[in-house]
Amino acid sequence: MSMVILAASAQTKTTYDWTKVINAIAQVESKGNPKAVNKNGNCVGLLQITPILVKECNNILKQKKSSKRYTLSDRRSAEKSREMFILLQEHFNKEHNVEKAIKCWNGGFYGRAWKSKNRYYRKVMRYYKGGD
Repeated sequence: MSMVILAASAQTKTTYDWTKVINAIAQVESKGNPKAVNKNGNCVGLLQITPILVKECNNILKQKKSSKRYTLSDRRSAEKSREMFILLQEHFNKEHNVEKAIKCWNGGFYGRAWKSKNRYYRKVMRYYKGGD
């Protein structure tokens, strides 16, 4: 199994470096495997992206009047997965709150569902802080 470590990209416009957070989430979600698929087949890639998340990214891009769109197959690209993560964070997490970023990735961006995702948060934070 190959592990992908993502580095910051000059092509992605962001005011915050999400690399460490993305890499920690990738370890929890797929053990760093961009080819990972969950048992139901709906979560795919390094960050285990769902079709609904791809649709949400495309809705944000449409609101921004961008012609760019993501496809379901883009979930298998480590770089495009990173782009989608950042796009969602820049839209829903403008304050760049790491705890919110991690919990929302597991619990959704709408409402306060992310507040109750403490177990997932602790697991990701072990990788974020350099543990296993």
